[in-house]
Amino acid sequence: MPELPEVEVCRLGISPHIIAKQVTQVIIRNASLRWPIPDDIRSVVGLPVLKVDRRSKYLLIRFSTGTLLIHLGMSGTIRVIEQSTPIAKHDHFDLVFQHGKALRLNDPRRFGAVLWLENDQDELGLLTKLGPEPLSDDFYHGYLFSKAKNRKVPIKTFLMNNHVVVGVGNIYANEALFQAGILPTTKAGDINENRFNKLTDIIQQVLSAAIAQGGTTLKDFTQADGRPGYFAQSLMVYGRAGEPCVNCQTKLIEIRQSNRSSVFCPSCQQD
Repeated sequence: MPELPEVEVCRLGISPHIIAKQVTQVIIRNASLRWPIPDDIRSVVGLPVLKVDRRSKYLLIRFSTGTLLIHLGMSGTIRVIEQSTPIAKHDHFDLVFQHGKALRLNDPRRFGAVLWLENDQDELGLLTKLGPEPLSDDFYHGYLFSKAKNRKVPIKTFLMNNHVVVGVGNIYANEALFQAGILPTTKAGDINENRFNKLTDIIQQVLSAAIAQGGTTLKDFTQADGRPGYFAQSLMVYGRAGEPCVNCQTKLIEIRQSNRSSVFCPSCQQD
């Protein structure tokens, strides 16, 4: 699944091509995504894009009358292409613009979403219950410690809870915990404030580095211009189970937590 850095790279990639451009056509080829694509999305025809934002892993394309919300799901990609580009399998949705470009969503598994929030009303509550953005001022020293008090859930599961903080997905939770020297199985409530503050800084550093390097190279994700990301080359633990630790050469161990892969160094990461 594309994580926060990949979605942010996507936002940065598509923004210059669609901001201030007028929509001339909405094409829905397959409305059966995670939620049905609503017909009232067609109301954006004739309107220019005012802004492209991101909240967690949601892309938010702003118009004067509301917001087009897009989620890439497990394997979705979204690109700005020439309108005349031949339709590929799983190309479910196009937003066509006056300059002959189209914003095209391809989603093989159809776990993504294209929704219209008229007057920015979030009727499904997709955005209203989210925790703070990890690269914002709301994610400050002391925040994680305050949320973790008396929590017995493993720290990796805690970090991946979008009600606590958004966008720290599986890949970057693995990486941040390794750099912080914390076992992914440690109970969140057992971590002291100083270690949480260090972890806060590392999460921000890891995500910022991923965005700067173009997102992780995942088989199901390409950037807006079709080029893969490059951050996978810098991953220290994720996807490296059985290989030597980059710090101490100890064999990295993989376990399953909440049906997700957790890879860690038993020497460098402690309770």
